[in-house]
Amino acid sequence: MTKAQSIEEFYQNQFNCIPESLKKEIGHFNIFHREDFCCANKPVPYSRKDYYKITLLKGANKIHYADKTVLSEHNALMFSNPMIPYNWEPLEDNQSGVFCIFTEEFFSQYGAIKDYPIYRPGSNLVYLLDNSQLAEIEAIYQKMFDEIASDYLYKYDVLRGLVFNLIHTALKMQLTEATRLSPSNGTARIASLFAELLERQFPIESVVQRMKLRTPNDFAAHLSIHVNHLNRSLKEVTGKTTSQLIAERVSQEARALLKQTNWNISEIAYSLGFEELPHFINFFKKNFNQTPKIFRNETNV
Repeated sequence: MTKAQSIEEFYQNQFNCIPESLKKEIGHFNIFHREDFCCANKPVPYSRKDYYKITLLKGANKIHYADKTVLSEHNALMFSNPMIPYNWEPLEDNQSGVFCIFTEEFFSQYGAIKDYPIYRPGSNLVYLLDNSQLAEIEAIYQKMFDEIASDYLYKYDVLRGLVFNLIHTALKMQLTEATRLSPSNGTARIASLFAELLERQFPIESVVQRMKLRTPNDFAAHLSIHVNHLNRSLKEVTGKTTSQLIAERVSQEARALLKQTNWNISEIAYSLGFEELPHFINFFKKNFNQTPKIFRNETNV
């Protein structure tokens, strides 16, 4: 699999140097205007980064992450994390915006950022903004610029707070039909544990790495509950069965591996837990109406 871009590579590629502060810091944070980069109007390569990034995209864009595509006609806020590959395609020349980057270590004494709701498996990573929301987000970024330029001794504590402010602002936007469901605490906990177990098996980065939990019975046994109880809990919380959720995540990883690696299809099938290649081909055709080979050929054109 294509190696995730490190934060050092980001600076080397964009500025042809690595800041001295980055070499000394335990954690790192920085903020930039998109229009200061020559590639602002060009498609971003579909890849993972080993740092976190929160981007305000101003202008029409088609945004891809994991196996999802979101069309943003005006303004969008995107949360990128090291687990999910992503890119976006500018649909017009008039592009601008802001982005901040930070490492997991930047929050090392403030809890695990990867466990925060917006970065949990299955979370929405793109938020379309109306004019009022745009103004609110831009105000937060402006505070970041003001703070990072200041001489205040504790400015990085303030910047951590402003990152959380962005996260909470986005979470408040996440009021969808699903929020009308009120599952019991036990049911929600089972769904959360299932999602964590499923996501912990990804991304697959080596041909010798293989999914160990592959069926509803595998997950139920690991959680020490009956498979019917697991199905009922997931159905109540997500509206989907255990098998559907597993298939969706396996499909997502299959597409990523076919796009980003030069592994043969048998190796990909094995890493995703398929004992026989025809089983994987049939699975892929059922979900995408084409064979893995055709998908790979069309993607790499």
